[in-house]
Amino acid sequence: MLPDFTEMDTFRALLANAPGPDAQATSGATARNAQLTKPPGALGRLEDLAIWYGGWRGDARPQITSPQVIVFAGNHGITAQGVSAFPAEVTEQMVANFQHGGAAINQLAKAAGARMDVVALDLDRPTADFTKAPAMSENECLSALKTGWNAVDPAADVLVVGEMGIGNTTSAAAICTALYGGAAAYWTGRGTGVDDAGLAIKTRVVTEGVARQAAGARDGLDILARLGGREIAAMAGAIAAARQLRIPVILDGYICCAAAACLHRTDASALDHTIAGHQSAEGAHQALLQRLDKSPLLSLGLRLGEASGGALAINILKSAVACHSGMATFAEAGVAGA
Repeated sequence: MLPDFTEMDTFRALLANAPGPDAQATSGATARNAQLTKPPGALGRLEDLAIWYGGWRGDARPQITSPQVIVFAGNHGITAQGVSAFPAEVTEQMVANFQHGGAAINQLAKAAGARMDVVALDLDRPTADFTKAPAMSENECLSALKTGWNAVDPAADVLVVGEMGIGNTTSAAAICTALYGGAAAYWTGRGTGVDDAGLAIKTRVVTEGVARQAAGARDGLDILARLGGREIAAMAGAIAAARQLRIPVILDGYICCAAAACLHRTDASALDHTIAGHQSAEGAHQALLQRLDKSPLLSLGLRLGEASGGALAINILKSAVACHSGMATFAEAGVAGA
């Protein structure tokens, strides 16, 4: 059972005291890997993935049978400033598309054998324009964190979270600028494909928002509330809940990783149960992954969001685990070992 929280400091305490991987399962998976019918290290990173996964699941010979993909949706007050190539109404329209199975993520989740859930957060109530006021109050952020926390299926054995929210690459860029410093232009990209004028607007909005909101922030959760969106906070809540349940998480693109970065800044071990599914085409994603010390499994030029890159990576993790758990050992196969 997941513990409950009603205050942000309680959530901070849950992050700080979250469980780690099972040392015995990790040791057992490492030993099994050394006995499989292949030269040592021949499966490269797949071997590391399988051992990492087994440790978090507490099973030296694990299986993946119940992946879950959750897409969270929220609206942003900063869209009124023209930061996106699409109007805010598209968020709600795309939620309907997800619900009717018509989006790319529906197909990718199906191909990965994953359950897919769509969670819309107060679409009729955008966050505040963070150039003028904090995007969310602490209570609003806490509510969004709890929505994500409660959306995770305890029976899932791998989790991917994604988002839909017109304007949320601007929010992600503001979060990264506030967390890591540097010029806003370094962290701000074209998102949905804005032209040069739109990019200039985005960069200005990020600069103004960070100047107004970042000073005095206690940690990543403060930054999340001041510059984030409800869907970004919900992703953070779901990632944190998965840690409590020892469910490994595959991170999606720039916006998902910005949500994860808020957890990481609050507690340095908060992302130990996560891997990066892919490196997106959003320019600053690579820099963000480096700061999170995450090496992506894929780099396919994706810039869709929606958990698409993370969902694609489910099958890589499945393959790693299938090889690890399904291959014969040298002794079982009657093959002479090295």
